[in-house]
Amino acid sequence: MLDNRLLRDDPQAVADRLKKKRYEFPLVEFESLEASRKSVQERTEQLRSERNRISKAIGQAKREGADAAALMQEAEQVAGELDGLSGELERVQGGLENLLLAVPNLPDDSVPKGTDEADNRLEKTWGEPPAVNDQQPDHVTLTEQGGIDFGAASKIAGARFAVLRGAYAQLQRALTQFMLNTHTVEHGYQEVYVPYLVNATSLRGTGQLPKMEEDLFKLQGEHPYYLAPTAEVPVTNLLRDEILSEAELPLRYVCHSPCFRSEAGSYGRDTRGMIRQHQFEKVELVQATTPEQSWEALEALTRHAELILEKLELPYRRMTLCGGDLSFASAKTYDLEVWLPGQNAYREISSCSNFLDFQARRLQARFRRGEGKGRPELLHTLNGSALAVGRTLVAVVENYQQPDGAIAIPGVLQPYMGGREVIEAGSW
Repeated sequence: MLDNRLLRDDPQAVADRLKKKRYEFPLVEFESLEASRKSVQERTEQLRSERNRISKAIGQAKREGADAAALMQEAEQVAGELDGLSGELERVQGGLENLLLAVPNLPDDSVPKGTDEADNRLEKTWGEPPAVNDQQPDHVTLTEQGGIDFGAASKIAGARFAVLRGAYAQLQRALTQFMLNTHTVEHGYQEVYVPYLVNATSLRGTGQLPKMEEDLFKLQGEHPYYLAPTAEVPVTNLLRDEILSEAELPLRYVCHSPCFRSEAGSYGRDTRGMIRQHQFEKVELVQATTPEQSWEALEALTRHAELILEKLELPYRRMTLCGGDLSFASAKTYDLEVWLPGQNAYREISSCSNFLDFQARRLQARFRRGEGKGRPELLHTLNGSALAVGRTLVAVVENYQQPDGAIAIPGVLQPYMGGREVIEAGSW
């Protein structure tokens, strides 16, 4: 959520900056609500002052034995008006809160202008994509003997699910363990295990509600839970209503979890294979820092994700998302895109974002500087996938395919695969 003071000081400037995200700030509605709030609060203060004056006058009249009936009637009228104003203020503030919950974060000045992914800015490339021919098989063709079974998943659940068997199930587990071990041992993250179900308060805190409810799976029944769309939600909510000491920062969490998304609005896109699924797994990085550290933290977090790709020797590139492609809560995002020979294209495998204090304001996630005696300040939060496990598996299968259709196992994963070096063609 944006800072109210920023909006009150210069709402037009906020509206202008949000245009980079292709968002039209409801300036007229905001200014109307804000004028009502200010008017109600000013009148409330006047009546409270009047109530205090009358109360003193009543007390003095009683001490002097004078008739206080008229003053008491006046006091009742003031109290009645105050009650009415209290309800009006609650209504106006509720309107302002609902308006602000729908307003995205401001994009950083370094975010390029643009409308969609075609306008994203290339920052770097790593590795040399292998030569691709017209008959280059993708991961679906390479595993059609049953290692990745989409037919079985469709029977069990429906479209956009997968069943992994044998070596491919082991490969997914190996990737997960490799990522977790790298981030905990080499990058200094604390591993956490969190619920897969979250409540609406948690989703509002990280920005998925109310704007993106259509992309969520909501449970029906006694408990109004949602399936977590990403571990970002439960992990970041560990900070909700907490006041940390500056000495505890930065916090670095890593979490492996399944993710559940309805993929509303993406029908017809990436329907083949494992690229866009309703259920998938990620290893998620979450950081909380002081405001002074957050941009440095974004570079570090993104680099931690890149190192996973480099250890796997998978060609990738880093892109800065343009304003039109930026998510609701993000101030700046780097996408890492891995090379997929089966598509002859780079595809997103990680998004690393700095939210500044946008999530923390919703969460009331704060810290105190120095000795901890000062006023609490809002944390800055960040997160990124390091990596999306299913897409990494796809990248390994397609980049490590051999001329005979076998899949070589990257060296860093072989210890997690019991020393296995290859998945033979047609086997699993």
